[in-house]
Amino acid sequence: MFKKRWKKYQPRTSGEEGETEKPKRPIDPERVRERTMNRAFNILSAKPRSIAEMRQKLLERDWTNAEIVESVLEKLKEYNYLNDAQFAENFAAFNIRQKPQGKRRLQMMLAQKKVDKETAKDALEKVFEETSEADLIDQAIEKRLRIKGIPKDRDENKKFFDFLLRQGFGFELVREKMQEVSKLEIENE
Repeated sequence: MFKKRWKKYQPRTSGEEGETEKPKRPIDPERVRERTMNRAFNILSAKPRSIAEMRQKLLERDWTNAEIVESVLEKLKEYNYLNDAQFAENFAAFNIRQKPQGKRRLQMMLAQKKVDKETAKDALEKVFEETSEADLIDQAIEKRLRIKGIPKDRDENKKFFDFLLRQGFGFELVREKMQEVSKLEIENE
């Protein structure tokens, strides 16, 4: 019905007849720095990022370079817009409030966000001082029991156990809590 009116842009090559190559404009480093800083603000306005994530996002554009990106990152750190320790702590606290999770899962999520291990470990220690992992697993168990009910057979028990492990809780803690759930199962019979 409708025909495409516009041709797709194809860069010209200097080897074809009658064509001349356009002279490249000189790159103004101050303009590129400003443009990179604006892009960083736009990225941060969407959601908080770690320093490594921000570096990767800024380097995606071909009009900037590593030197300019590093100077922009330093400026953002100076303004306290980028701080990996604060980011990791806020990220972990937010995820725990949304859904009870264990340390292992949060460590993996922070690694995906490119936060170094030491910073992630310190942040998780602070977060788990406020809320213990035992309280979180109790919340997860309570929610799962509310939704699925008490496991009736060995297969359901295994699924419950695996669910808690996937949530990042330690094996010993899960085993201990599942024994308590088994006692509930016996009492309800």
